[in-house]
Amino acid sequence: LFHYKAAAMSTPGGLTETTVANEDIQKICDLVRDQVEKMAVKHFDLFVAISYRSQVVAGTNYFIKVHVGGDKYVHVRVWHKLPCYGGELEVTNIQYPKTLDDPIEYF
Repeated sequence: LFHYKAAAMSTPGGLTETTVANEDIQKICDLVRDQVEKMAVKHFDLFVAISYRSQVVAGTNYFIKVHVGGDKYVHVRVWHKLPCYGGELEVTNIQYPKTLDDPIEYF
């Protein structure tokens, strides 16, 4: 479903450098939007992936900065499970509100 291109990591299991979001990351956001809105207890008129970092675990954690309108952003942690664990996308945490300048860090 998604193509993952590994970026350089500082340590094994660490986060990649921040990268501009691509079509695959936006697809992930589109698929998990309902989960994020439930966690934030808020409906977002806009939900556009801006940038992301990733971490290889038992699958991949994606840490995604999403523009949700005006000067508001949400940071979303999505676990893309390995096929042996069902291969689903699960939002495991969010940080809201955030700004464009807030760095994406592990949370």
